[in-house]
Amino acid sequence: MRVTKYEHAALRAERAGESLLIDPGSFTTPPDDLADVVAVMITHEHPDHWTPAHLDRILRESPDVAVFAPRSVVDLASGYPITPVAPGEAVAAGSFSLRFFGGEHQIIHSSLPRIANVGVLVDDELYYPGDSYAVPEDVEVGTLAAPLGAPWLRIGDAMDFVLAVKPRRAFGTHDMTLSTIGRDMHRQRLRWATEQNGGEFFDLDPGDSLDL
Repeated sequence: MRVTKYEHAALRAERAGESLLIDPGSFTTPPDDLADVVAVMITHEHPDHWTPAHLDRILRESPDVAVFAPRSVVDLASGYPITPVAPGEAVAAGSFSLRFFGGEHQIIHSSLPRIANVGVLVDDELYYPGDSYAVPEDVEVGTLAAPLGAPWLRIGDAMDFVLAVKPRRAFGTHDMTLSTIGRDMHRQRLRWATEQNGGEFFDLDPGDSLDL
């Protein structure tokens, strides 16, 4: 499997001539080459993780695409063909297998309501937690897409998350709210955390890919 990082939270996984898109949102340039997209995963309802415009474009190019998201997104995106998923469930999408973890978005502030969020494990290899520090239980994560920056993120908590997951490989995502200096500093911290358990951290910029 090959994973490509786009701007902010968007990822593309490719295998066997098929693609899975994860969280194409408002901070992400509209992805191209959509004819082979068999599934879209939306981790939660915030617009930096999905937009109607992105979803409309994907559905025009790949009308049979399967879209998965928490029930809150299904309710919000009325009229779109979205299948609700929840932690503890698993689905198949083309040649991909998806397993779901977590359940709640990380706290931003006590004045803001908590919303649903599901982390996704792709082919028992690539794990992306969405906007959470949800650690998948009883799973050896091969590759972790680790959030680098967010209104809810404190770098020490992000480091503890990586230490808890113990991935063999990791790279940073969810980073468009950071300056270049801040992004590089946070990458250094997560590199340290990854290496504590013998893993390797990769600096991926938008458009860069990693073969898993």
